[in-house]
Amino acid sequence: MKVLVTGASGMLGGAVARALVARGDDVTVMQRRPSTLGLREALGDVADADAVRAAVAGQDGVVHLAAKVDITGPEADYVRANVVGTRNVLAACTALGVQRLVQVSSPSVSHTGSSLVGAPAGPADPQHARGPYARTKAQSEVEALAADQTGEVPLAVVAVRPHIVWGPGDTQLVERIVERGRAGRLPLLGTGAALIDTTYVDNAAAALVAALDRAPEVHGEAFVVSNGEPRPVGEIFGDFCAAAGVPRPSRHVPARLAVAAGGVVERVWGLRHPDGSAQPPMTRFLAEQLSTAHWFDQRRTREALAWTPAVSIAEGLERLAAHYRGTSDRD
Repeated sequence: MKVLVTGASGMLGGAVARALVARGDDVTVMQRRPSTLGLREALGDVADADAVRAAVAGQDGVVHLAAKVDITGPEADYVRANVVGTRNVLAACTALGVQRLVQVSSPSVSHTGSSLVGAPAGPADPQHARGPYARTKAQSEVEALAADQTGEVPLAVVAVRPHIVWGPGDTQLVERIVERGRAGRLPLLGTGAALIDTTYVDNAAAALVAALDRAPEVHGEAFVVSNGEPRPVGEIFGDFCAAAGVPRPSRHVPARLAVAAGGVVERVWGLRHPDGSAQPPMTRFLAEQLSTAHWFDQRRTREALAWTPAVSIAEGLERLAAHYRGTSDRD
């Protein structure tokens, strides 16, 4: 297929683009700045409707990953990147006869703060999702699925929610955890025993490629993707630190105290850094994510997408450790 991947400058977007190229697809990538992928590029912002239309023209399918992914900052920035960007992609796809769209979403779109234990992919809930990222991703997923089977050439839309994606070179999650661990600023909330799912990056990329392939059969549905290996949050974060040669976290903070403090810190931080240029040490959303269980039933996902994870968490951690050893050697 001829496939456009938006947001290819990120770890997951780059992995998706490489996976598509490896199997012989004709891939174009769209992001705001040049990438190092060596592929055909359509530079631009997804909030720019004309740039999106130019990138989408002539494509058979689109994998839409471009988004503002963070925990703080003005909500208008999230709306512009996540909601307006998705609307532009949908408008271009339906107008130009694209047949398949994979809308990359997040399990946070249906997480309202309580534990999720063996949960299915519940409906996206823009009203009750926690924080500007989750709210805007929920809104964009709702609108994407509403566009399923629209257009003169029916557009098959699949929403995929990869859960806590990590791997070598990850700056969004692993590097932040490692840096906090190195500085002694990585407490465990509560007992650290809340079970969470995570997803090794290669598995997440393969699931998105599978969703693109299966879109004609499973369109109009949302799927949560994970390794299907729930582990205590303290254990997996400790494993990330160990892979980087950093001491495992050992200090504990009561979960309720962290949630309350996170709310206060978030408000004060927003006043001091209204542009979101610096990240607070804790927010209410982050405290809830680190102290409540969230793992998902993967049976429907694996059946519908004809996909299973190829890389276990154990193997992924070995790859992560090798990455840090290589980085250390280069230093």
